[in-house]
Amino acid sequence: MKKFLILFMALMSNMLIGATVAGAVGLNPLLGSAVLTSGAVAIGQLDLAGSLRAGIYTEVWTGEMIKAFRNSVESIGWLARIRDYSQYAENDLIHFVDIGGDPDVLVNNTTYPIDVQDLTDADKAIALDKYQTKATRITDDELYAISYDKMGSVIERHRESIDSTKYSRAIHALAPAGHTSATPVLLTTGSASPDGGRKMLTRADIINLKKAYDKLKVPSAGRILVLNPDHVADLLLVDQKFADQYYNYTSGKIANMYGFEVYEFVDNPYFKQNKTKVAYGAVPGVGEYMASVSFFAPRMMKVTGSTKSYLSAAKDNPTTQENLANFRHYFIALPLKNEAIGALVSATA
Repeated sequence: MKKFLILFMALMSNMLIGATVAGAVGLNPLLGSAVLTSGAVAIGQLDLAGSLRAGIYTEVWTGEMIKAFRNSVESIGWLARIRDYSQYAENDLIHFVDIGGDPDVLVNNTTYPIDVQDLTDADKAIALDKYQTKATRITDDELYAISYDKMGSVIERHRESIDSTKYSRAIHALAPAGHTSATPVLLTTGSASPDGGRKMLTRADIINLKKAYDKLKVPSAGRILVLNPDHVADLLLVDQKFADQYYNYTSGKIANMYGFEVYEFVDNPYFKQNKTKVAYGAVPGVGEYMASVSFFAPRMMKVTGSTKSYLSAAKDNPTTQENLANFRHYFIALPLKNEAIGALVSATA
């Protein structure tokens, strides 16, 4: 009875719409009603009039999707600067040769025979990180009742979620674990931030980071600096020159500063006041601030491995009549050696 009532209401709705449209354009209302109703019957859409879709959902669907915010492609320009070794990966594993060292150089030598020196190289196997999403349930009722591509939306959200996670893990891995002579982690020296909790970043801090890289003899071409939102705001507030150069409309990124190619990213890792990195995913505590990360791009690596989709159709689940979808993806980004990486960390005010 309910199904018949819905069918009847849909039929009446089609007749009314047809008659109204025909009358508006000067045609016989009966003709318009008959044409629209016949067309609806022909394409099997009688039960789709208005929001009367088999009585499943009565909401008004616009077909427009409101999704969570994600990092834009433009915000990961720093990752694009890293060499891609994906073509060398096999079975989601990649092998590098760990160079043992450089030969010693003799100047004005007078002692013979010259000493023999071994340079020991070693295989360095790196397994790619495995990213998996939890399965999403999409029932046939949903696919029947809604006005947008639910399956396509789910697949897109799975991909975006994996991408967002792997980008944040990548920048975390490219940051040093702590301060060493080869991995400088510097605290900011500016005045107190507007919230009073930390010291702001200044140009002098970036110059100090440049000096640290110079002492390590890191080549100038290929130095990358990824600012966090707090440090970008610091420079915008106190540095008019930075504000004027904040966005380069040609390249789509922040203008270079003191030999660094400058980018910004919202998911940088956190550091403690003792200059050690907070574990990935850990909730930052008091005095632990998001850092700006720097690295020498030619000494970094990224590898994209296999991607596999797992899709279970509703016809294979007769009792629940639901579709299931999830994905598995392999990726990693790391320094080739624990050197030429650094960070700028806000000091407690």
